[in-house]
Amino acid sequence: MQAPVLVLKDSLKRESGTKVHHGNIQASKAVADIIRTTLGPRSMLKMLLDAAGGIVVTNDGNAILRELDIAHPAAKSMIELSRTQDEEVGDGTTSVIVLAGEMLHVAEAFIDKHYHPTVICRAYNKALEDAIAVLDKIAMSIDVKDRATMLGLVKSCIGTKFTSQFGDLIADLALDATTIVGVDLGQGLREVDIKKYIKVEKVPGGQLEDSVVLKGVMINKDVIAPGKMRRKIVNPRIILLDCPLEYKKGENQTNAELLKEEDWGVLLKLEEEYIESLCVQILKFKPDLVITEKGLSDLACHYFSKAGVSAIRRLRKTDNNRIAKACGAVIVNRPDELQESDVGTGAGIFEVKKIGDEFFAFIVDCKEPKACTVLLRGPSKDLLNEVERNLQDAMSVARNILKNPKLVPGGGATELTVSATLKQKSSSVEGIEKWPYEAAAIAFEAIPRTLAQNCGVNVIRTMTALQGKHANGENAWIGIDGNTGAITDVKEKKIWDAYNVKAQTFKTAIEAACLLLRIDDIVSGIKKKQPPGAKAPSKPQVETEGDADNEQIIPE
Repeated sequence: MQAPVLVLKDSLKRESGTKVHHGNIQASKAVADIIRTTLGPRSMLKMLLDAAGGIVVTNDGNAILRELDIAHPAAKSMIELSRTQDEEVGDGTTSVIVLAGEMLHVAEAFIDKHYHPTVICRAYNKALEDAIAVLDKIAMSIDVKDRATMLGLVKSCIGTKFTSQFGDLIADLALDATTIVGVDLGQGLREVDIKKYIKVEKVPGGQLEDSVVLKGVMINKDVIAPGKMRRKIVNPRIILLDCPLEYKKGENQTNAELLKEEDWGVLLKLEEEYIESLCVQILKFKPDLVITEKGLSDLACHYFSKAGVSAIRRLRKTDNNRIAKACGAVIVNRPDELQESDVGTGAGIFEVKKIGDEFFAFIVDCKEPKACTVLLRGPSKDLLNEVERNLQDAMSVARNILKNPKLVPGGGATELTVSATLKQKSSSVEGIEKWPYEAAAIAFEAIPRTLAQNCGVNVIRTMTALQGKHANGENAWIGIDGNTGAITDVKEKKIWDAYNVKAQTFKTAIEAACLLLRIDDIVSGIKKKQPPGAKAPSKPQVETEGDADNEQIIPE
Protein backbone atom coordinates (compact mmCIF):
# COMPACT_ATOMS: atom_id res chain seq x y z
CA MET A 1 0.00 0.00 0.00
CA GLN A 2 1.34 3.44 -0.94
CA ALA A 3 2.09 5.87 1.88
CA PRO A 4 -0.34 8.80 1.98
CA VAL A 5 1.08 11.98 0.47
CA LEU A 6 -0.01 15.33 1.83
CA VAL A 7 -0.02 18.03 -0.82
CA LEU A 8 -0.38 21.66 0.26
CA LYS A 9 -1.37 23.92 -2.61
CA ASP A 10 0.75 26.90 -1.67
CA SER A 11 3.84 25.03 -0.56
CA LEU A 12 7.15 25.45 -2.35
CA LYS A 13 7.40 23.15 -5.35
CA ARG A 14 9.87 20.59 -4.07
CA GLU A 15 12.48 19.26 -6.39
CA SER A 16 14.15 15.91 -6.17
CA GLY A 17 17.54 15.81 -4.39
CA THR A 18 19.44 15.40 -7.66
CA LYS A 19 17.85 18.51 -9.15
CA VAL A 20 18.76 20.55 -6.09
CA HIS A 21 22.34 19.28 -6.29
CA HIS A 22 22.53 20.31 -9.93
CA GLY A 23 21.10 23.73 -9.11
CA ASN A 24 23.63 24.27 -6.31
CA ILE A 25 26.53 23.09 -8.44
CA GLN A 26 25.51 25.35 -11.34
CA ALA A 27 25.22 28.36 -8.99
CA SER A 28 28.63 27.66 -7.44
CA LYS A 29 30.22 27.27 -10.85
CA ALA A 30 28.70 30.59 -11.92
CA VAL A 31 30.33 32.34 -8.94
CA ALA A 32 33.67 30.64 -9.67
CA ASP A 33 33.47 31.68 -13.32
CA ILE A 34 32.96 35.33 -12.38
CA ILE A 35 36.32 35.58 -10.63
CA ARG A 36 38.22 32.85 -12.49
CA THR A 37 39.88 35.48 -14.70
CA THR A 38 41.27 37.37 -11.69
CA LEU A 39 43.71 34.61 -10.66
CA GLY A 40 47.42 35.18 -11.27
CA PRO A 41 49.68 38.11 -12.14
CA ARG A 42 48.36 38.47 -15.68
CA SER A 43 44.78 38.55 -14.46
CA MET A 44 41.98 40.78 -15.64
CA LEU A 45 40.55 43.56 -13.49
CA LYS A 46 36.84 43.86 -12.73
CA MET A 47 34.96 47.12 -12.67
CA LEU A 48 32.22 47.11 -10.05
CA LEU A 49 29.38 49.50 -9.46
CA ASP A 50 28.80 49.62 -5.75
CA ALA A 51 25.53 50.36 -3.95
CA ALA A 52 26.32 54.05 -3.60
CA GLY A 53 26.89 54.37 -7.35
CA GLY A 54 30.68 54.59 -7.03
CA ILE A 55 33.07 52.59 -9.18
CA VAL A 56 35.61 50.09 -7.87
CA VAL A 57 38.31 48.63 -10.12
CA THR A 58 40.02 45.61 -8.58
CA ASN A 59 41.15 42.04 -9.07
CA ASP A 60 40.84 41.10 -5.40
CA GLY A 61 38.48 38.11 -5.31
CA ASN A 62 36.97 39.02 -1.97
CA ALA A 63 36.38 42.67 -2.91
CA ILE A 64 34.57 41.59 -6.09
CA LEU A 65 32.35 39.02 -4.41
CA ARG A 66 31.49 41.40 -1.58
CA GLU A 67 29.77 43.70 -4.05
CA LEU A 68 27.75 40.96 -5.78
CA ASP A 69 24.05 40.82 -5.11
CA ILE A 70 23.05 37.18 -5.56
CA ALA A 71 19.83 35.59 -4.43
CA HIS A 72 20.75 31.91 -4.80
CA PRO A 73 21.56 30.47 -1.34
CA ALA A 74 24.31 28.14 -2.61
CA ALA A 75 26.02 31.01 -4.42
CA LYS A 76 25.75 33.08 -1.24
CA SER A 77 27.55 30.40 0.74
CA MET A 78 30.32 30.42 -1.89
CA ILE A 79 30.72 34.16 -1.35
CA GLU A 80 30.98 33.54 2.40
CA LEU A 81 33.91 31.23 1.61
CA SER A 82 36.03 34.01 0.27
CA ARG A 83 35.13 36.15 3.28
CA THR A 84 36.19 33.36 5.65
CA GLN A 85 39.48 33.01 3.77
CA ASP A 86 40.03 36.76 3.96
CA GLU A 87 39.34 36.84 7.71
CA GLU A 88 41.54 33.83 8.46
CA VAL A 89 44.63 34.32 6.31
CA GLY A 90 43.90 37.38 4.14
CA ASP A 91 45.07 35.83 0.88
CA GLY A 92 43.97 33.12 -1.55
CA THR A 93 40.41 34.45 -1.76
CA THR A 94 40.20 33.76 -5.50
CA SER A 95 41.89 30.35 -5.36
CA VAL A 96 39.47 29.06 -2.75
CA ILE A 97 36.42 29.85 -4.91
CA VAL A 98 37.98 28.40 -8.08
CA LEU A 99 38.95 25.22 -6.23
CA ALA A 100 35.57 24.79 -4.53
CA GLY A 101 33.79 25.37 -7.86
CA GLU A 102 35.94 22.70 -9.51
CA MET A 103 35.38 20.21 -6.67
CA LEU A 104 31.62 20.58 -7.16
CA HIS A 105 31.98 20.38 -10.94
CA VAL A 106 33.72 16.99 -10.84
CA ALA A 107 31.13 15.74 -8.33
CA GLU A 108 28.32 16.37 -10.80
CA ALA A 109 29.14 13.24 -12.81
CA PHE A 110 28.78 11.08 -9.68
CA ILE A 111 25.48 12.69 -8.70
CA ASP A 112 24.19 11.75 -12.18
CA LYS A 113 25.29 8.17 -11.61
CA HIS A 114 23.29 8.24 -8.34
CA TYR A 115 26.28 8.03 -6.02
CA HIS A 116 25.22 9.01 -2.52
CA PRO A 117 26.57 12.47 -1.58
CA THR A 118 27.94 11.04 1.68
CA VAL A 119 30.18 8.68 -0.29
CA ILE A 120 31.54 11.59 -2.34
CA CYS A 121 32.12 13.66 0.82
CA ARG A 122 33.94 10.77 2.48
CA ALA A 123 36.26 10.47 -0.51
CA TYR A 124 36.82 14.24 -0.55
CA ASN A 125 37.72 14.33 3.15
CA LYS A 126 40.19 11.51 2.64
CA ALA A 127 41.69 13.47 -0.28
CA LEU A 128 41.94 16.57 1.96
CA GLU A 129 43.88 14.67 4.65
CA ASP A 130 46.30 13.32 2.06
CA ALA A 131 46.66 16.77 0.42
CA ILE A 132 47.63 18.37 3.76
CA ALA A 133 50.14 15.53 4.29
CA VAL A 134 51.70 16.35 0.89
CA LEU A 135 51.88 20.03 1.87
CA ASP A 136 53.72 19.13 5.07
CA LYS A 137 56.16 17.04 3.05
CA ILE A 138 57.07 19.70 0.46
CA ALA A 139 56.99 22.74 2.79
CA MET A 140 60.31 24.34 3.63
CA SER A 141 61.04 26.44 6.69
CA ILE A 142 62.53 29.91 6.46
CA ASP A 143 64.24 32.33 8.80
CA VAL A 144 61.90 35.24 9.60
CA LYS A 145 64.85 37.44 10.55
CA ASP A 146 66.24 37.30 7.00
CA ARG A 147 64.67 40.41 5.50
CA ALA A 148 65.58 39.66 1.87
CA THR A 149 63.84 36.27 1.95
CA MET A 150 60.79 37.71 3.69
CA LEU A 151 60.61 40.52 1.16
CA GLY A 152 60.82 38.08 -1.74
CA LEU A 153 58.10 35.98 -0.20
CA VAL A 154 55.63 38.81 0.44
CA LYS A 155 56.40 40.11 -3.04
CA SER A 156 55.65 36.80 -4.69
CA CYS A 157 52.39 36.43 -2.77
CA ILE A 158 51.13 39.82 -3.87
CA GLY A 159 52.78 39.66 -7.29
CA THR A 160 49.34 38.85 -8.70
CA LYS A 161 47.94 42.12 -7.46
CA PHE A 162 47.58 45.48 -9.16
CA THR A 163 50.35 47.17 -7.15
CA SER A 164 53.02 44.67 -8.25
CA GLN A 165 53.93 47.23 -10.94
CA PHE A 166 55.34 49.50 -8.23
CA GLY A 167 58.11 47.06 -7.32
CA ASP A 168 58.95 46.39 -3.67
CA LEU A 169 57.00 49.35 -2.32
CA ILE A 170 53.95 47.56 -0.88
CA ALA A 171 55.94 44.53 0.32
CA ASP A 172 58.33 46.88 2.14
CA LEU A 173 55.50 48.77 3.85
CA ALA A 174 53.76 45.54 4.88
CA LEU A 175 56.92 44.00 6.32
CA ASP A 176 57.84 47.13 8.28
CA ALA A 177 54.34 47.50 9.71
CA THR A 178 53.93 43.86 10.78
CA THR A 179 57.43 43.77 12.29
CA ILE A 180 56.62 46.83 14.43
CA VAL A 181 53.37 45.46 15.87
CA GLY A 182 54.59 41.88 16.39
CA VAL A 183 54.55 40.84 20.06
CA ASP A 184 56.47 37.82 21.35
CA LEU A 185 54.26 35.64 23.51
CA GLY A 186 57.10 33.30 24.50
CA GLN A 187 57.63 29.64 23.43
CA GLY A 188 58.38 30.84 19.93
CA LEU A 189 54.86 32.23 19.44
CA ARG A 190 54.28 35.65 17.91
CA GLU A 191 51.06 37.63 17.96
CA VAL A 192 50.56 40.16 15.18
CA ASP A 193 47.28 42.06 15.43
CA ILE A 194 46.88 43.87 12.13
CA LYS A 195 43.32 45.07 12.69
CA LYS A 196 43.85 46.75 16.03
CA TYR A 197 47.32 48.20 15.86
CA ILE A 198 47.97 49.05 12.20
CA LYS A 199 46.00 51.97 10.84
CA VAL A 200 46.09 52.80 7.15
CA GLU A 201 45.59 56.50 6.46
CA LYS A 202 44.87 57.36 2.82
CA VAL A 203 45.67 60.92 1.84
CA PRO A 204 45.11 61.72 -1.85
CA GLY A 205 47.87 63.83 -3.40
CA GLY A 206 51.60 63.35 -3.79
CA GLN A 207 53.14 60.24 -5.29
CA LEU A 208 52.70 56.62 -4.34
CA GLU A 209 56.42 56.52 -3.54
CA ASP A 210 55.83 59.02 -0.72
CA SER A 211 53.97 56.35 1.26
CA VAL A 212 55.67 55.49 4.54
CA VAL A 213 55.27 53.43 7.68
CA LEU A 214 55.39 55.81 10.64
CA LYS A 215 57.08 54.67 13.84
CA GLY A 216 54.11 55.85 15.77
CA VAL A 217 50.65 57.19 15.13
CA MET A 218 49.09 59.80 12.90
CA ILE A 219 45.60 61.18 13.55
CA ASN A 220 43.39 63.50 11.57
CA LYS A 221 43.18 66.14 14.32
CA ASP A 222 44.63 69.51 15.22
CA VAL A 223 45.25 71.00 18.70
CA ILE A 224 42.21 72.80 20.15
CA ALA A 225 43.62 76.32 20.17
CA PRO A 226 46.15 76.45 17.34
CA GLY A 227 47.30 80.02 18.10
CA LYS A 228 47.98 79.43 21.79
CA MET A 229 49.17 75.83 21.91
CA ARG A 230 52.46 74.39 20.68
CA ARG A 231 52.26 72.41 17.47
CA LYS A 232 55.68 70.83 17.76
CA ILE A 233 57.01 69.23 20.93
CA VAL A 234 60.17 67.14 21.20
CA ASN A 235 60.04 64.18 23.61
CA PRO A 236 56.53 65.02 24.81
CA ARG A 237 55.02 63.72 28.04
CA ILE A 238 51.63 62.43 26.94
CA ILE A 239 48.54 61.86 29.09
CA LEU A 240 45.64 59.93 27.57
CA LEU A 241 42.17 60.32 29.07
CA ASP A 242 38.85 58.65 28.59
CA CYS A 243 36.74 61.27 30.41
CA PRO A 244 35.27 64.67 29.59
CA LEU A 245 37.08 67.77 30.88
CA GLU A 246 33.92 69.82 31.04
CA TYR A 247 31.17 70.34 33.56
CA LYS A 248 28.97 67.28 33.94
CA LYS A 249 25.35 67.74 33.05
CA GLY A 250 22.85 66.15 35.45
CA GLU A 251 21.74 62.63 34.61
CA ASN A 252 18.11 63.71 34.82
CA GLN A 253 16.63 67.15 34.46
CA THR A 254 17.50 69.31 37.45
CA ASN A 255 15.79 72.54 38.39
CA ALA A 256 17.55 75.02 40.65
CA GLU A 257 15.52 77.80 42.17
CA LEU A 258 17.64 80.88 42.77
CA LEU A 259 16.37 83.60 45.07
CA LYS A 260 19.33 85.99 45.01
CA GLU A 261 21.29 87.21 42.03
CA GLU A 262 24.56 86.25 43.73
CA ASP A 263 23.48 82.59 43.84
CA TRP A 264 23.77 82.46 40.05
CA GLY A 265 27.37 83.62 40.35
CA VAL A 266 27.99 80.95 42.99
CA LEU A 267 26.64 78.27 40.66
CA LEU A 268 28.92 79.37 37.84
CA LYS A 269 31.85 79.54 40.24
CA LEU A 270 31.21 75.94 41.31
CA GLU A 271 31.39 74.83 37.69
CA GLU A 272 34.61 76.74 37.15
CA GLU A 273 36.19 75.35 40.33
CA TYR A 274 35.25 71.81 39.31
CA ILE A 275 36.98 72.18 35.95
CA GLU A 276 39.95 73.93 37.54
CA SER A 277 40.43 71.08 40.01
CA LEU A 278 40.38 68.58 37.11
CA CYS A 279 43.03 70.59 35.27
CA VAL A 280 45.20 71.01 38.37
CA GLN A 281 45.21 67.24 38.93
CA ILE A 282 46.38 66.72 35.35
CA LEU A 283 48.92 69.58 35.32
CA LYS A 284 50.57 68.15 38.47
CA PHE A 285 52.26 65.59 36.20
CA LYS A 286 53.71 68.30 33.91
CA PRO A 287 52.36 66.86 30.65
CA ASP A 288 53.15 68.44 27.28
CA LEU A 289 50.17 66.90 25.51
CA VAL A 290 46.75 65.90 26.85
CA ILE A 291 44.47 63.82 24.64
CA THR A 292 40.91 62.93 25.60
CA GLU A 293 38.27 60.83 23.88
CA LYS A 294 35.47 63.07 25.15
CA GLY A 295 34.82 66.81 25.18
CA LEU A 296 37.07 69.51 26.61
CA SER A 297 35.55 72.83 27.65
CA ASP A 298 36.84 76.29 26.73
CA LEU A 299 37.82 76.90 30.33
CA ALA A 300 39.95 73.74 30.49
CA CYS A 301 41.47 74.78 27.19
CA HIS A 302 42.38 78.14 28.77
CA TYR A 303 44.08 76.50 31.78
CA PHE A 304 46.05 74.16 29.52
CA SER A 305 47.22 76.85 27.11
CA LYS A 306 48.27 79.01 30.10
CA ALA A 307 50.40 76.10 31.34
CA GLY A 308 51.86 75.59 27.85
CA VAL A 309 50.15 72.24 27.35
CA SER A 310 48.74 71.21 23.96
CA ALA A 311 45.40 69.39 23.97
CA ILE A 312 43.40 67.30 21.52
CA ARG A 313 39.79 66.31 22.11
CA ARG A 314 37.18 63.84 20.80
CA LEU A 315 39.60 61.19 19.62
CA ARG A 316 38.40 57.76 18.50
CA LYS A 317 38.75 54.95 21.03
CA THR A 318 40.74 52.85 18.54
CA ASP A 319 43.17 55.73 17.84
CA ASN A 320 43.63 56.28 21.56
CA ASN A 321 44.52 52.62 22.02
CA ARG A 322 47.08 52.89 19.24
CA ILE A 323 48.68 56.00 20.77
CA ALA A 324 48.86 54.20 24.12
CA LYS A 325 50.65 51.27 22.47
CA ALA A 326 53.02 53.57 20.58
CA CYS A 327 54.20 55.86 23.38
CA GLY A 328 53.74 53.59 26.39
CA ALA A 329 51.00 55.63 28.09
CA VAL A 330 48.01 54.19 29.95
CA ILE A 331 44.50 55.45 29.20
CA VAL A 332 43.07 56.89 32.44
CA ASN A 333 39.35 57.11 33.22
CA ARG A 334 39.46 59.70 36.01
CA PRO A 335 42.00 62.53 36.42
CA ASP A 336 42.26 61.90 40.18
CA GLU A 337 43.53 58.36 39.49
CA LEU A 338 46.51 59.58 37.46
CA GLN A 339 49.94 58.19 38.33
CA GLU A 340 53.42 58.90 37.03
CA SER A 341 53.52 55.47 35.37
CA ASP A 342 50.47 56.40 33.24
CA VAL A 343 52.35 59.18 31.47
CA GLY A 344 53.65 58.18 28.03
CA THR A 345 57.25 59.21 27.46
CA GLY A 346 58.15 56.88 24.58
CA ALA A 347 57.38 59.28 21.73
CA GLY A 348 60.22 61.18 20.07
CA ILE A 349 58.25 64.06 18.64
CA PHE A 350 54.70 65.44 18.50
CA GLU A 351 54.01 67.59 15.48
CA VAL A 352 50.99 68.94 13.62
CA LYS A 353 51.47 69.13 9.87
CA LYS A 354 49.22 70.24 7.08
CA ILE A 355 48.81 67.75 4.24
CA GLY A 356 46.60 69.01 1.42
CA ASP A 357 43.77 70.91 3.10
CA GLU A 358 43.74 69.02 6.39
CA PHE A 359 45.79 69.05 9.56
CA PHE A 360 47.24 65.82 10.87
CA ALA A 361 48.84 65.27 14.27
CA PHE A 362 51.89 63.00 14.26
CA ILE A 363 53.19 61.24 17.36
CA VAL A 364 56.26 59.60 15.85
CA ASP A 365 59.85 58.41 16.37
CA CYS A 366 58.68 56.26 19.26
CA LYS A 367 61.26 54.15 21.11
CA GLU A 368 59.44 50.81 21.10
CA PRO A 369 56.16 51.31 19.30
CA LYS A 370 53.73 48.40 19.35
CA ALA A 371 51.35 50.22 17.01
CA CYS A 372 51.91 52.10 13.79
CA THR A 373 50.24 54.02 10.98
CA VAL A 374 50.82 53.44 7.29
CA LEU A 375 50.49 56.70 5.41
CA LEU A 376 49.46 56.07 1.80
CA ARG A 377 49.77 58.83 -0.79
CA GLY A 378 48.62 58.59 -4.37
CA PRO A 379 47.05 60.46 -7.25
CA SER A 380 43.41 59.40 -6.80
CA LYS A 381 40.97 57.93 -4.32
CA ASP A 382 40.28 54.85 -6.45
CA LEU A 383 43.95 54.03 -6.75
CA LEU A 384 44.46 54.50 -3.01
CA ASN A 385 41.58 52.14 -2.23
CA GLU A 386 43.11 49.46 -4.42
CA VAL A 387 46.56 50.01 -2.88
CA GLU A 388 45.00 49.69 0.57
CA ARG A 389 43.35 46.37 -0.37
CA ASN A 390 46.67 45.06 -1.67
CA LEU A 391 48.48 46.29 1.43
CA GLN A 392 46.02 44.45 3.69
CA ASP A 393 46.74 41.23 1.78
CA ALA A 394 50.50 41.83 1.98
CA MET A 395 50.30 42.45 5.74
CA SER A 396 48.26 39.28 6.19
CA VAL A 397 50.90 37.30 4.28
CA ALA A 398 53.68 38.80 6.41
CA ARG A 399 51.68 37.98 9.55
CA ASN A 400 51.12 34.38 8.43
CA ILE A 401 54.83 33.86 7.86
CA LEU A 402 55.76 35.40 11.20
CA LYS A 403 53.29 33.04 12.87
CA ASN A 404 54.18 29.93 10.84
CA PRO A 405 57.44 30.40 8.91
CA LYS A 406 56.91 27.74 6.22
CA LEU A 407 56.78 28.04 2.44
CA VAL A 408 55.27 25.97 -0.33
CA PRO A 409 55.91 26.36 -4.07
CA GLY A 410 53.61 28.79 -5.91
CA GLY A 411 52.67 29.04 -9.57
CA GLY A 412 50.37 26.00 -9.40
CA ALA A 413 53.31 23.70 -8.49
CA THR A 414 51.83 22.72 -5.11
CA GLU A 415 48.46 21.82 -6.62
CA LEU A 416 50.11 19.73 -9.35
CA THR A 417 52.22 17.83 -6.80
CA VAL A 418 49.14 17.20 -4.64
CA SER A 419 47.17 16.11 -7.71
CA ALA A 420 49.89 13.68 -8.87
CA THR A 421 50.31 12.17 -5.40
CA LEU A 422 46.54 11.71 -4.94
CA LYS A 423 46.25 10.08 -8.37
CA GLN A 424 48.91 7.55 -7.32
CA LYS A 425 47.19 6.90 -4.00
CA SER A 426 43.75 6.49 -5.58
CA SER A 427 44.70 2.98 -6.77
CA SER A 428 45.00 1.88 -3.14
CA VAL A 429 41.59 3.33 -2.12
CA GLU A 430 39.11 0.51 -1.77
CA GLY A 431 35.49 0.37 -2.80
CA ILE A 432 33.27 2.88 -4.48
CA GLU A 433 35.10 5.88 -2.96
CA LYS A 434 37.99 5.36 -5.37
CA TRP A 435 36.38 7.30 -8.22
CA PRO A 436 35.39 10.49 -6.34
CA TYR A 437 38.87 10.43 -4.72
CA GLU A 438 40.48 10.37 -8.14
CA ALA A 439 38.14 13.13 -9.33
CA ALA A 440 39.22 15.30 -6.37
CA ALA A 441 42.82 14.74 -7.44
CA ILE A 442 41.98 16.00 -10.94
CA ALA A 443 40.07 19.00 -9.49
CA PHE A 444 43.29 20.34 -7.92
CA GLU A 445 44.58 20.96 -11.43
CA ALA A 446 42.04 23.78 -11.81
CA ILE A 447 44.45 26.31 -10.26
CA PRO A 448 47.43 25.78 -12.64
CA ARG A 449 44.98 25.44 -15.55
CA THR A 450 43.36 28.79 -14.73
CA LEU A 451 46.81 30.40 -14.37
CA ALA A 452 47.74 29.11 -17.82
CA GLN A 453 44.44 30.37 -19.28
CA ASN A 454 45.00 33.84 -17.85
CA CYS A 455 48.49 33.99 -19.40
CA GLY A 456 47.01 33.32 -22.82
CA VAL A 457 49.19 30.26 -23.60
CA ASN A 458 48.06 26.94 -25.11
CA VAL A 459 46.38 25.43 -22.04
CA ILE A 460 46.26 21.79 -23.16
CA ARG A 461 49.91 21.71 -24.22
CA THR A 462 51.09 23.43 -21.01
CA MET A 463 48.99 21.22 -18.73
CA THR A 464 50.13 18.02 -20.48
CA ALA A 465 53.78 19.04 -20.13
CA LEU A 466 53.28 19.90 -16.44
CA GLN A 467 51.46 16.64 -15.73
CA GLY A 468 54.36 14.79 -17.35
CA LYS A 469 56.87 16.53 -15.07
CA HIS A 470 54.78 15.85 -11.96
CA ALA A 471 53.68 12.34 -12.98
CA ASN A 472 55.28 10.49 -10.08
CA GLY A 473 54.98 13.16 -7.43
CA GLU A 474 58.53 14.43 -8.03
CA ASN A 475 59.71 17.85 -9.25
CA ALA A 476 57.55 19.60 -6.68
CA TRP A 477 59.06 22.96 -7.72
CA ILE A 478 58.00 22.89 -11.37
CA GLY A 479 55.15 25.32 -12.00
CA ILE A 480 53.94 28.11 -14.26
CA ASP A 481 55.49 31.55 -14.46
CA GLY A 482 52.33 33.64 -14.21
CA ASN A 483 53.79 36.46 -16.28
CA THR A 484 54.91 34.52 -19.34
CA GLY A 485 53.02 31.23 -19.04
CA ALA A 486 56.32 29.32 -19.40
CA ILE A 487 57.01 26.19 -17.36
CA THR A 488 59.73 27.11 -14.85
CA ASP A 489 61.40 26.14 -11.62
CA VAL A 490 59.46 28.32 -9.17
CA LYS A 491 62.29 28.17 -6.64
CA GLU A 492 64.60 30.05 -9.01
CA LYS A 493 61.89 32.56 -9.94
CA LYS A 494 61.03 33.05 -6.24
CA ILE A 495 57.34 32.24 -6.78
CA TRP A 496 56.24 31.08 -3.34
CA ASP A 497 53.14 30.81 -1.21
CA ALA A 498 52.73 30.77 2.55
CA TYR A 499 51.96 27.33 3.98
CA ASN A 500 49.10 28.72 6.10
CA VAL A 501 47.36 30.18 3.07
CA LYS A 502 47.59 26.99 1.00
CA ALA A 503 46.44 24.73 3.83
CA GLN A 504 43.52 27.04 4.60
CA THR A 505 42.57 27.22 0.90
CA PHE A 506 42.41 23.42 0.58
CA LYS A 507 40.48 22.98 3.83
CA THR A 508 37.95 25.73 3.14
CA ALA A 509 37.35 24.67 -0.48
CA ILE A 510 36.85 20.96 0.16
CA GLU A 511 34.78 21.42 3.31
CA ALA A 512 32.53 23.90 1.49
CA ALA A 513 32.13 21.51 -1.44
CA CYS A 514 31.10 18.76 1.00
CA LEU A 515 28.66 21.09 2.71
CA LEU A 516 26.94 22.00 -0.56
CA LEU A 517 26.82 18.36 -1.68
CA ARG A 518 25.08 17.40 1.53
CA ILE A 519 22.20 19.79 0.81
CA ASP A 520 19.38 17.86 -0.84
CA ASP A 521 16.60 20.37 -0.44
CA ILE A 522 16.11 24.12 -0.36
CA VAL A 523 12.97 25.22 1.46
CA SER A 524 11.93 28.83 1.45
CA GLY A 525 10.59 30.38 4.63
CA ILE A 526 9.70 33.64 2.90
CA LYS A 527 6.01 34.41 2.40
CA LYS A 528 5.23 35.42 -1.17
CA LYS A 529 3.38 38.71 -1.54
CA GLN A 530 -0.09 38.41 -3.06
CA PRO A 531 -0.54 40.42 -6.26
CA PRO A 532 -3.30 43.05 -5.85
CA GLY A 533 -6.75 41.76 -6.73
CA ALA A 534 -5.79 38.14 -6.13
CA LYS A 535 -8.06 36.09 -3.93
CA ALA A 536 -6.70 34.93 -0.62
CA PRO A 537 -5.86 31.23 -0.73
CA SER A 538 -8.65 29.11 0.67
CA LYS A 539 -7.85 27.44 3.94
CA PRO A 540 -7.60 23.65 3.96
CA GLN A 541 -10.92 22.28 5.20
CA VAL A 542 -10.93 20.23 8.32
CA GLU A 543 -13.50 17.45 8.69
CA THR A 544 -15.60 17.53 11.84
CA GLU A 545 -17.32 14.65 13.57
CA GLY A 546 -20.63 15.63 12.03
CA ASP A 547 -19.27 15.30 8.51
CA ALA A 548 -17.95 11.85 9.23
CA ASP A 549 -21.53 10.50 9.63
CA ASN A 550 -22.42 11.51 6.07
CA GLU A 551 -19.64 9.32 4.64
CA GLN A 552 -20.54 5.91 3.36
CA ILE A 553 -19.10 3.31 5.64
CA ILE A 554 -17.24 0.65 3.70
CA PRO A 555 -18.39 -2.80 4.84
CA GLU A 556 -15.65 -4.98 6.22
